[in-house]
Amino acid sequence: MGRVTQYSAINLISQTHVDPKKWSRMPSDDEVAKTIKAIEKRGVKVIQAESGQHALEILKTIIPLGATVMSGSSTTLIEIGYEDFIKKGQSKWNDLHDTILSENDDEKRYELRRKSVTADYFISGANAIAQSGEIIACDKSGSRVGAWPFAAGHLILVSGINKITSTLEDALQRVWQYAYPLEDARAKKVYGTPSQIGKCVILANEDIDGRVTLVLICESLGY
Repeated sequence: MGRVTQYSAINLISQTHVDPKKWSRMPSDDEVAKTIKAIEKRGVKVIQAESGQHALEILKTIIPLGATVMSGSSTTLIEIGYEDFIKKGQSKWNDLHDTILSENDDEKRYELRRKSVTADYFISGANAIAQSGEIIACDKSGSRVGAWPFAAGHLILVSGINKITSTLEDALQRVWQYAYPLEDARAKKVYGTPSQIGKCVILANEDIDGRVTLVLICESLGY
């Protein structure tokens, strides 16, 4: 897998009693191929990456210089090195995180966060992918999933193949039984407060050609 941090799944599993053998397994090549075919039928472009490092190089390639970029909180993005890349100021993109973090007024910062979902390019992880092609993400406030349905000009999703499940029902169960308990444990350590499934989006079809791209990584990443 990519870069392991203290908040990677492997370091939180013992605190949550989740079942990684059931919910974070590596699918077969046939299952991956079936999933990709189903996703692309739903109007989402899929780019396969051999590793987290490869996925980061893909992001650098498909996002143009000078683009306005925002990303949702994502363990996967941390593990592939995306956050380190952004913090070093190497992207040559207009990263909205810098603007938001530099604002000290709480109300103004909230407004900036709300508007950030309309970025030219919004980058996000995902919590589950069904072999039937639906892609799911949930979060507490909606700051990550708000860009998914329509707001972002381009939506780039980054996910390991360990998030592939057999059915949409299984994908939803994965969110509740695996992704949420791990995120809750992380939130308590980072913020001192529990997480919550407040907003949940199912990307079932995309009508705008070229708007949504899934970078699907042949590794176990995130949760």
